[in-house]
Amino acid sequence: MSKVIPNLKIFIILVFLSLLIIILDNYNLLNIPKQALFYISNPISFGLYQTSKNFGKQFYFVFGARFAAQENKALKEQVNQLLSENASLRKNLAEEQALISQGKHLDPATYNLVPARPIGLERYLKIDIGSNANIKLGQAVVFNDNYVGKIVQISANGANIQLLTDPDSKVAAFSQNLEGKAKGVLFGQFGTDILLDKILHEEKINLGDLVYSEGTEGFIPRGLILGRVLQVMDRENQIFKQAKVQPNFDIRDLDLVFVIIE
Repeated sequence: MSKVIPNLKIFIILVFLSLLIIILDNYNLLNIPKQALFYISNPISFGLYQTSKNFGKQFYFVFGARFAAQENKALKEQVNQLLSENASLRKNLAEEQALISQGKHLDPATYNLVPARPIGLERYLKIDIGSNANIKLGQAVVFNDNYVGKIVQISANGANIQLLTDPDSKVAAFSQNLEGKAKGVLFGQFGTDILLDKILHEEKINLGDLVYSEGTEGFIPRGLILGRVLQVMDRENQIFKQAKVQPNFDIRDLDLVFVIIE
């Protein structure tokens, strides 16, 4: 009972104060306190509004930046995938074109050709097939109707090709033009040039003439293109004249080469 009475007193006081405020407000006696409270609370309300507004902008910026970063990462992954697929398609197309072109130059009915991908170039050109693909030492390697080199080292799944430019390379060769034929031996040189030596002075050889394989080695078919004459060196005090020969292609541009198995 003692707890109920104080609560009743508080309730009566609150009701009285409420009625008093209503009466004072009806007679506009609270305008001054209300204006004072407005001037006090307005800056606080504006500050809270600006704070919430700035917080919203920052939250949106952080969220937008994170979303943009994720979207950018996804786009980069898609671009990289497309580039990889494009490179693979171009590589496959180049290899298909090389196969078709090779069939037009060396008759598959005459030669058993095995395609191989170049995978490295130092002194020798390394290819991706070896003894497991019936590759043997001494076999000739071609591209279209051009002689590339011969197999000099071999493993189960790889082989090394000695190129015409190798200083240990030596191939019987001849050049052909309207004036006749010039025979000689093609020697590898350090660098990109090769030297056709042992040419008789009376034999005709001119700048731009194609040089072909003689085929006397046994492993090289006759008539494969070895290069083109870059310079003729005819000295009267020498027994033979010479010619600098340049290959018709850059070995680094080839997507496929072909090993002559038979």
